[in-house]
Amino acid sequence: MRTPARLFRIAALGLGLAILSGCGLFSHTDARYDPAPLTEYAPELAVAVRWNASIGSGGGYGFAPQAIGDTVYAATPSGGVAALALSTGAVRWQANIDKLSAGAGSDGRTVAVVSDTGEVIALDAEQGAERWRAQAASAVNIPPVVGSGIVAVRSTDYRVQAFDADTGKLRWEVQRPGPALALRTSMRMLIVQNVLITGMPNGRLMVIDAASGAVRWEGSVSVSRGASDLERISDVVGAPLPLGPLLCGASYQGRVACFDVSQGGRLIWDRQISTSTGMATDGQRIYVPGGRDVVYALDVRGGEELWKQSALLNRRLSAPAVVGPAIAMGDYEGYLHFLSRTDGRLMARLQVGGGALTSPPQTTDQGALVQTGSGAVMLVGVRD
Repeated sequence: MRTPARLFRIAALGLGLAILSGCGLFSHTDARYDPAPLTEYAPELAVAVRWNASIGSGGGYGFAPQAIGDTVYAATPSGGVAALALSTGAVRWQANIDKLSAGAGSDGRTVAVVSDTGEVIALDAEQGAERWRAQAASAVNIPPVVGSGIVAVRSTDYRVQAFDADTGKLRWEVQRPGPALALRTSMRMLIVQNVLITGMPNGRLMVIDAASGAVRWEGSVSVSRGASDLERISDVVGAPLPLGPLLCGASYQGRVACFDVSQGGRLIWDRQISTSTGMATDGQRIYVPGGRDVVYALDVRGGEELWKQSALLNRRLSAPAVVGPAIAMGDYEGYLHFLSRTDGRLMARLQVGGGALTSPPQTTDQGALVQTGSGAVMLVGVRD
């Protein structure tokens, strides 16, 4: 049974989602916040949909395709879960299960999704057969992550839980106090070298031992400030970026910051850039859509601004993905925009349809994986 405190937190979250909607999270009547019209540019890349597969209906922040080798795993809110060939889009298997709130995560052996009742569902990655189910502490709106023998989820009560990938038995859980309101936006967890890395709604990054659940390091990307719950929202968004000894994170109403975890998490640099969707890197630069969708490129070593691009103001950009010589980001009209990694100039644009592109594009060696709001998964090829 849900406690009154949990009911309050869920209600507050729902209130936050209702308020944080519209252009750039907040609704405005000021024309300065209107989406920028599409501008003319000289195309420099040939971009095209190589294949398109419908695996269900619906989309959202909790859904993003994942490529493991030559297989793409994806899920939709309607309950469709599928494995597709990365090179051709051919369906290797498809399952239709409960309505879902998040998915899909995989390590190539296990595929994990989460139902809209908070049930974690594990499927066999080769054939799609259901293996086990386990109940999360509360609702889950972030794709699960699979690796190092666990299936991990982060629920709306600010709890990270790890289930045994073979049996579904709860292995460990870590919980932190959370704010009254939190964003529902693009967020990801990672498992790298047997540690789980996750951002939290209180502006913190956590590094957790995947086997034991011991917290190895915890640091602040940003600190909540302001008089109201809305002003104090400071969620770490997108996916954390591990870059050798550096671990970088970005937050809403906060900053982009990189820490050296080999030196106890010492802060190396930070920039006061707020993002609602997250960032990407090519190892030399960090790319991040900031306030009002001004896109920045920052030097990984010191955080210096290398360029910024304002042509896509207020177009509700998704988190970026590095694709060949460009970064790719979706927008609220179903356009995929490609900006030069070198100087941010517009290089290509592609209308993929399906409504707003809230799921972040995924980088592969064959192009950008895109999941639309209508439940389609596609591979967009890029050629100079």
